Amino acid sequence: MLTLIDVDGREHQLRTADGYVHAEDLTAATGWTLKPVGLCRGEVCLPLFGRQIAHPDNPDLIDLDAWADVVGVVTARDTASDVVALAPSAEARLQELRDGKAPSLTLNDVDGNPVSFDDFSGSKRVLVTWASWCGCRHELAGWQQLQDELADTGLKLFSVALDADPEDSRPWIEAGHPSYPVAVDTAHVTAERYGITNVPSVVWIDEDDNIVKPPTIAPGDDQFVEFTKISSEQHHDLLRAWVKDGVLPESAQVEPAQRTDEEQRALAERRVAAHLQRQGRTEDARTHLAAAQELSPWDWTVRRGGIAMTGGDPFLGEEFTSFWEEWDASGRPGYTPTT
Repeated sequence: MLTLIDVDGREHQLRTADGYVHAEDLTAATGWTLKPVGLCRGEVCLPLFGRQIAHPDNPDLIDLDAWADVVGVVTARDTASDVVALAPSAEARLQELRDGKAPSLTLNDVDGNPVSFDDFSGSKRVLVTWASWCGCRHELAGWQQLQDELADTGLKLFSVALDADPEDSRPWIEAGHPSYPVAVDTAHVTAERYGITNVPSVVWIDEDDNIVKPPTIAPGDDQFVEFTKISSEQHHDLLRAWVKDGVLPESAQVEPAQRTDEEQRALAERRVAAHLQRQGRTEDARTHLAAAQELSPWDWTVRRGGIAMTGGDPFLGEEFTSFWEEWDASGRPGYTPTT
C-alpha cells in the first residue's frame, strides 16, 4: 500500500503493483479518471499527447509520476515508508490565481470543527495568518481590537494558524479570546493557495471575492516592532482607509507572486515530513525538511515551522539563530512590509 497525501493534506491508501498504483484507488483519492480522451475530472479533460501513464499490459495500473505530470502537480516521496505527497505545480498555481479570485478555504478550528473563509463572501475580508512558532502568537488580541473598531463597517477577519498540531495553537487562541474565526491549518493549505511564506501575513479580499492586496507582513500590534521593524499602524491605517473610504494602497491589485516548481515541491516535502513526524520518525522528517529548505530557503513556514515541528526551539535555538542571521544578512528576503 502507498499513502498518498493530496493537495488538501488528506491521506489516502492506494494499492500498488509493479511500481504502479491502482487506477480505481487513484480516482477515488483525486477524482481524475483515465479515459480514451485523456485524464478527466468532471467536465475537464486533459489530453495525454502521446504520454503513457498506464501500465503497458494493464490499463488498471497507473504510473503516478506520469499522472502527476499530466494533471499539474509536483511530488515528494519517502520510499522507505511508501509515502507520496502532492502540491500544485507552479503553472497550475498561477492558473488558479490568474483571475484574481480568492481561493476557496475551509479548515478546522482548534476543536476540529469546520470553519470556512468562503462564508464571508460578499463582505470585505482580511485573512490573517500566524503560528505558535512566531511571536505573532501573542497578537490575536491586537487583531481583536481592530475587528471591534471596524465591526460597524462590515469587515470580517479570519485567522489561520500555520501549525503542525492544533494543540500548539490552543493556548494562544484561548489567551487572545478572539470573536473572529480562528482555524488551524496543519497541512499549510492556506500558505500554498495564497502564496504565504512568512507570518504574520495578511491578505485582503473585497466583496466580489477579488484579492485586492496580496500577502504582506502585517503585525497585529507593536510588541515585536524592534524585530520586525514594521509598525502595526502601517497596515492598520491602510486597512481603515480601504474599509471606510474604498482607498487601496499602492501594493494592491498586483500580479500573484511567481513561484518555481522547486518552491512548490518544497511544500510537498514538508507534507511528507509532517506525516513522518506524526509517526514518531523525527530523523526521517528532518531529512525531508532539509530537502524542502534547500528547495525554498527563504520560506519561513517551511524553515522555522519545520524547527518547531521536529521539536526544536524556533525562538532561541541554534538552528533558528543561524537561519535568522543568514536571512537578515541577505536583506530579509520575503519580508516586505505593507505599503
